[in-house]
Amino acid sequence: MDPPVTMVSVSLIIGSRSDEEVGDEVKRVLEELGIDVEYKVISAHRHPEALDEYVKGSNAEVFIAIAGLSAALPGVIASRTLKPVIGVPRSARLGGLDALLSIAQMPGGVPVACVGVDSGENAALLAARILALKYPKLEERIGAYIFSKGGPVDIS
Repeated sequence: MDPPVTMVSVSLIIGSRSDEEVGDEVKRVLEELGIDVEYKVISAHRHPEALDEYVKGSNAEVFIAIAGLSAALPGVIASRTLKPVIGVPRSARLGGLDALLSIAQMPGGVPVACVGVDSGENAALLAARILALKYPKLEERIGAYIFSKGGPVDIS
């Protein structure tokens, strides 16, 4: 496999350690695809200044934010950058419906792509597809990954 796409292509941010299970899945898939990932725990509510500083200083090309309950994290990140932000709602309460709606209902001008509740794998694959626009060699890796999981994509 080729070396990682770039240094820190994806920034993966979780709001708290309780989101690690899904965060670890995202990281695993990105690394399997050969995409460099930086993994941080930064709460939008408890450490807003640290989050702001991190986002503004990051050289990531795509952000993935995992959050439950009010799920403010992806929206706060999107309000601080023009780079793509993917939100992953967690099933902390109400089966994750509260977090899903919080992420999906962002105000105009603050877009956040939203995957399904606890869908870390889909978040990683969406980030990879975004990066494939710039790094076409990723298409082959993504197709092979999906096909290996029994998916419908075979680009060979």
